[in-house]
Amino acid sequence: MRHLIIMSSSYSSGCRIALDFCPGEQKTNEFEKAIAKIKDVCGADVSISSHSIEAEGASWQDVGKADMFFADVKLIGTLDEFISLVKADRKLTGWDVAKYILSKCKCTHLKLEKLVYLAYADYLCATDGKRLFEDIILAYKYGPVVGTVYSECKKFGYDEIYEDGQLFSARKYDELPVRSRILFAEGGFDKCLSIDKTIDSYGRFEGGQLIDITHRRSSPWQHTAQSAQISDEDIIKYHYVEKA
Repeated sequence: MRHLIIMSSSYSSGCRIALDFCPGEQKTNEFEKAIAKIKDVCGADVSISSHSIEAEGASWQDVGKADMFFADVKLIGTLDEFISLVKADRKLTGWDVAKYILSKCKCTHLKLEKLVYLAYADYLCATDGKRLFEDIILAYKYGPVVGTVYSECKKFGYDEIYEDGQLFSARKYDELPVRSRILFAEGGFDKCLSIDKTIDSYGRFEGGQLIDITHRRSSPWQHTAQSAQISDEDIIKYHYVEKA
């Protein structure tokens, strides 16, 4: 029996997901309409794939038996649920960006906060106001702070960031999945390139040196009251002051 399958990744669920149209001969039109709707709602650059496979029966278990590639894929019951899962991962958090930075260089919490902020500011200014991630940025005593990054990393204090007893940046196998997470987001390719440029520009500096950059006179941080949100408008207006 022929199955037509649409697949994607759900990073929030931690698995690959699929829609199954079976028998395929009778559902080709429905299958094509579903692909069009996913791209319309989630963006033309959304990462989905389509597959056609012959299996003994109509069940999803039969698909897994026919090809082990599908064995650990979660079947989603409706198109709307599939779209909801994919759409949720089209936006990034600051922690998504932070994990990618950690896969490429060693950081203390202080250094990481500054690099994530500078990556946001660089992308915002280069794209005339498009946001790299959804978090707001707050003006704390030691500079700009990103909410999800602070929540994940405050436990490390002034130490370098470890996970499972290892320096996060020493675990090179982490780079592929965290990079894939960035690429899956809306405009992900350009976002990856922009983050890489920020790392190339600032990754060699220590946290104290980055404070000297983000605290310069007329910087966005200087224009914001302590604990208040640093606005995108101020970042666009004053970020040139922060250039290394």
